[in-house]
Amino acid sequence: MKKGIIILFAATLGLAACNNYKKGEGDLQYKILKDEGKEKIKEGDFVKLNGIQTVEGSTNADSTLVNTYDNERPAFFPISKSMFKGDLVAALKMLGEGDSASFKLNLDSMAKYSGQPKPAGLKTNYATFTVKIEKVLHKVANEADSTFEKKKREFFEAEYKGLIAKNKANEAAKIKKYIDDNKLEVKSTASGLQYIIEKPGNAERAALTDTVMVDYTGQFTNKKGNGTINVFDTSNEKIAKEAGIHSPMAQYAARPLVLNQLAPGFIEGVQLIGVGGKVKIIIPSKLGYGENGGGPINPFTPLVFDIEIKSIKKGSAAPVAAQPMMPTPAQ
Repeated sequence: MKKGIIILFAATLGLAACNNYKKGEGDLQYKILKDEGKEKIKEGDFVKLNGIQTVEGSTNADSTLVNTYDNERPAFFPISKSMFKGDLVAALKMLGEGDSASFKLNLDSMAKYSGQPKPAGLKTNYATFTVKIEKVLHKVANEADSTFEKKKREFFEAEYKGLIAKNKANEAAKIKKYIDDNKLEVKSTASGLQYIIEKPGNAERAALTDTVMVDYTGQFTNKKGNGTINVFDTSNEKIAKEAGIHSPMAQYAARPLVLNQLAPGFIEGVQLIGVGGKVKIIIPSKLGYGENGGGPINPFTPLVFDIEIKSIKKGSAAPVAAQPMMPTPAQ
């Protein structure tokens, strides 16, 4: 979905949230935004959807907990039995393929049946889900479970292959757009890494066996629907809070990273600067997570890192082959 359409859809959903919702079963509240008139979802079906989950804070604007548009990764949802009256399953059963809606679900009930605590400091006791049903794989009456499981695997594999093909075809354009939109004057290495040295630091350079203490922020090339940078990891607490990815369990400070355990693009970027240096690097997927992706990273996804080296601790072990890994939040 193009950025303009995403923003327009999000704006429509936001406007809908200001209007009155209808009463559904249990504590469910709903507003149908689009109804294509197709067969409704039922128990046993398998659904591909995009959605946004938000909660309303007592002292600030809505906090986004999930946004599949920002992640560029739709969700696949098996429709099982409802856990409680007015849960997300009950909400989705009101929709069919191509439909979109906004739902409000009771957070106390969600916490009780999911085992996950609800967020603190909320203004209301509801989470808002705004969803668009992309595709539905309906289970035929009396169809054997084994037969439908095979269909689900084939359906998921086909959709995932489509995602991979799209990402592969669009990767170069994503990198170019990020550079153009931010008016960056980058240099390139022979490997394809693009970079801007903001501060060279001292003359020391990290070797593969060294441990570097770095402050960093990793982001995707696409912006979020609200226009902010799309951060997926950072050692900076302020940036983590602004990006909505703050974790009370994380230690926000410079982090020690053994260079030979990281992805080739990250290694190459670190070795461009010395202690005290700062560099922005744009890592193509072939120097990062490649065609398989990992964690929140989709296949064929370029990444952007802002890195500052605080110190270098010399290592003594023989170097090993670099692995396609990136920094992960310290717990």
